[in-house]
Amino acid sequence: MNPTKTLIFFGLFIGSVLGGYLPVLWGDSAFSMSAVFTSALGAFLGVWLGYKLAHKIG
Repeated sequence: MNPTKTLIFFGLFIGSVLGGYLPVLWGDSAFSMSAVFTSALGAFLGVWLGYKLAHKIG
């Protein structure tokens, strides 16, 4: 697996996990619609960050 793919998948995983947990911090459930939305947003930001990091490094 090349480093670009690895960083993108790592960003996707970490971003979606952190984004899905974010509503718990303000008292909402981890299985709510806000958790789904923030998980998708976190995944998108994680992919974007992974892509930027991969092209900065390589």
